Amino acid sequence: MGESPLFICCNVMPFDLDQIRSAAQRVATSHGLDVVDIEFQGGAKHRLLRIFIEKNAAGRAKLADRLKSEGAVPEPLPGSVNPEHLAGITHEDCQAFSADFGALLDVEDLIPGTAEYTLEVSSPGLDRRLTGRADFERFAGSLVKIRTFEPVNGNRHWQGRLTRIEDNILSLDLTASKQGKGKQKKAVEAAIQIDLANVEKANLVPEL
Repeated sequence: MGESPLFICCNVMPFDLDQIRSAAQRVATSHGLDVVDIEFQGGAKHRLLRIFIEKNAAGRAKLADRLKSEGAVPEPLPGSVNPEHLAGITHEDCQAFSADFGALLDVEDLIPGTAEYTLEVSSPGLDRRLTGRADFERFAGSLVKIRTFEPVNGNRHWQGRLTRIEDNILSLDLTASKQGKGKQKKAVEAAIQIDLANVEKANLVPEL
């Protein structure tokens, strides 16, 4: 049997977060965008649905080409701004997506109940969350911060440069970053390997 869909309870009526994500992606696609992540917070009296969006692959490629032609972004090297990190989202993108998606939420009653909710739409930011293998492949070479479910060499918090992902194993260069204060012992290893299934949370670390 397959896994049951994820339901979020708001002390009013449960709703299917996967269904909301699917609806959000349909709207995003119509605007040349992709949904990066979804967050839900709150209870019966105040609920917040936060959607993070970015330009789709074609849109990001066009943005990167334009910025390179203008000399605004250097070649992606360690310590520089990688064009892949740029979501390319404008205020107008957020407004257009918010209007269409908000209408769809109401028409399809995807957030049931009478209590009000707030829809917030934004770019994922330079410290964006990494949520799956495709993200780790896309951002290989970037500085990342990872928290694991189970300790690796006695620690659950790691920060380093993601050098590669192979057979669902992430390789981090620990010499590329100062390690987290109070969360990680001083690293004696030059590198660490982490099973993708053991990643509880991962984010990019901005390099400016």
